[in-house]
Amino acid sequence: MIILDTSFLIDFFRGVPETESCIGDEIYAVTTLSYHEIFEGVKRTNARKEGDFFRDFFEETRVLGYSLAAAEASSTIAARLHNRGTPVNALDILIAGIAVAEGAGSIATRDRDFLTIGEVVDLDIRLYTRGR
Repeated sequence: MIILDTSFLIDFFRGVPETESCIGDEIYAVTTLSYHEIFEGVKRTNARKEGDFFRDFFEETRVLGYSLAAAEASSTIAARLHNRGTPVNALDILIAGIAVAEGAGSIATRDRDFLTIGEVVDLDIRLYTRGR
């Protein structure tokens, strides 16, 4: 299973071609944290049309929550990063914790913080860059 990060979701639905090579035919899921990040933006900009679109998407997609197992995994990731002196965005650590707890093997993202996370936990980080 592959977790689709927030940056991936936004780019995928904007038609960024580089996203297509990240997922193939794999089973995918999203997290409640990506829901939070997307709807924070929707509400900040009052983008009702986008809000309706993403509500439909999240209703039809497997959404993984932040559980005690995810908290255990993300706290381990955060401690390892702290001990290395390489802190990253807290929400990215929580998303990675969900991925580990749910047995996901990969995260598709444009966010380079996940590369740092991938150095301390066994996750395949499928990083893409947008074309110019």
